[in-house]
Amino acid sequence: MIRTRTERVRQRKHRHQVMLRLLMLAVVPPLLSGVLFWAMTQVKGDVESSVATPVEPSAVSQSRRERVAHDARPDSRGSASQVTTPDAKPFVREVRESGLTVVDLSSSGSRGDVVEPAVLTTRREESTREQTLVGVFESPMPLHGHNRVDDAVFEKLFKLGIQPAGLCSDEVFLRRVYIDVTGTLPRAHEAKAFLRDNDERKRAKLIDELLQRDEYADYWAMKWCDVLRVKAEFPINLWPNAAQAYHRWIRTAIRDNMPYDQFVREMLTSSGSNFRTPQVNFYRAMQSKEPEAIAKTVALTFMASRAEKWPPEKLAGMSQFFASVGFKPTGEWKEEIIYFDRRQGDSGNGPRKGMLPTGRVLEIPPNTDPRFVFTDWLVNENNPWFARAIANRTWFWLFGRGIVNPPDDVRADNPATNQELLNSLADELVSSGYDMKGLLRLILRSSAYQLSCVDPSGDEHAASYFASYMPRRHDAEVLIDAICQITGTTETYMSIIPEPFTFLPDRQRAISIPDGSITSSFLEIFGRPPRDTGMHSERNNQLTAGQSLHLLNSNHIRDKLKKGRGLANITKRSINTTQKAEQIYLTILSRYPTEDEMLIANTWCQDVEGTRELAWALINTDEFLFQH
Repeated sequence: MIRTRTERVRQRKHRHQVMLRLLMLAVVPPLLSGVLFWAMTQVKGDVESSVATPVEPSAVSQSRRERVAHDARPDSRGSASQVTTPDAKPFVREVRESGLTVVDLSSSGSRGDVVEPAVLTTRREESTREQTLVGVFESPMPLHGHNRVDDAVFEKLFKLGIQPAGLCSDEVFLRRVYIDVTGTLPRAHEAKAFLRDNDERKRAKLIDELLQRDEYADYWAMKWCDVLRVKAEFPINLWPNAAQAYHRWIRTAIRDNMPYDQFVREMLTSSGSNFRTPQVNFYRAMQSKEPEAIAKTVALTFMASRAEKWPPEKLAGMSQFFASVGFKPTGEWKEEIIYFDRRQGDSGNGPRKGMLPTGRVLEIPPNTDPRFVFTDWLVNENNPWFARAIANRTWFWLFGRGIVNPPDDVRADNPATNQELLNSLADELVSSGYDMKGLLRLILRSSAYQLSCVDPSGDEHAASYFASYMPRRHDAEVLIDAICQITGTTETYMSIIPEPFTFLPDRQRAISIPDGSITSSFLEIFGRPPRDTGMHSERNNQLTAGQSLHLLNSNHIRDKLKKGRGLANITKRSINTTQKAEQIYLTILSRYPTEDEMLIANTWCQDVEGTRELAWALINTDEFLFQH
């Protein structure tokens, strides 16, 4: 039947009202309040965010308890860990007059215990809003330790009297581990298959599978390129083709699981052309070639120590190990040979000496490259700096906070919050022969990594001791890749350096960009690091008003939603609005919609335009923007 113009206008008006309701739940409260992070999470490091104030549990009737327990049963799709309550809403902030009830599964695993969630009160002008984070993604599975990571984390929490969160649901784990390991979202069919799988070992199997993917090598090479300053030209002295060769060597080492001690040894001791022996670019990718500058970079990169804070004589002593690093040009443009220059650093007054960071003075035998002497000490299993530094850095990459935090500022007056945990991880790494995939597998399989992000303890120090998973905004590269994957579009990247080596194919993922000078306006807006210093603080994952406005109102995002084939394909392949809604939620949020969400989504999934607007609303939710 052909609808009249009046009917079409009336239906469109109704749909706009429904969408406004969804946006009020998902987008507007964070913008109005100025609170751009979760109320129940305290993130320390570069930025201190708001701390949630716990509310005492209220009395709940027996009938209500029974309803909550009933709704916590596994759904018909085979997801045994999704928990819902009568008040369950999307994982976004809501503005309400009073707190909602959620199932508390963190202590005893009982499905009937109901508590009030944390409430954050913020003042804006003269009004007060109560913002409630409703955690609907906890698992009914009981919490127990799996390995030495859990032993150290939970023993510390027990001593401090801090209650850990419950395990996260399969939906949350799926999305979390995909992004942490590969930097990519699971596709809809992958999410559906995992959620329907009833195998008790499916989480461990997924971890093993993801560690073998090419995207794992891409994403973790990106992390290391941030640390190793892989960037062409000013202020880093790499030429574009050298930057690409260096990135390729790093990625190959990660893909092949090169032992970490060998990875470091090759960078510190190799000699050769910066074009043909890529690992020597470690000595090129820094702002100065002076021995003290090299020593500072080595200390920061491999010992997580700020050498500029050391006593001058200590830094000068360590610099002697790099005083003989020579640089000479060749006939090829921008090519340089890094080599052991016997003439440099030779005082002519007897054996040369260098001082280790421990204060021990070593004599350097004649005709011996001092870099080898230092590297032998650095990667030795008894070195107090080496294994702990990379174990802590890896923990930071997975949790958003180091055991020593920040992870590149280890010093006596910045102690580890859990020294036993740090020692345990370092011991595991050494005993495994510096197997980095093995270390990742150990952490990812732990219950500590798989905790919910909803903190039930109300303790202001809980975040420091990893009592729950700490939400954090996704990396800029992860976000743009996710948006391109959802919409079926590509992104254009550019460089200020007009060289063929800086031109990239249209389908290149942001996580696999080899050169830090190649960028886009989106990456700049969302805090991609410049790779000038190698410090973690260069990356800014704080959500800003400018970022929110870009997602809400930019032609960049609107064009992707409108012109991309991704959402149009969902519309064509789905039989009805329910299938469309499920496919959109699986594609964007890696889960099925709740009943309330389905009511709203069905209204919008009747045509391509409505599908785009629903996708636009979901992309602007915290659930999409944050790793949780």
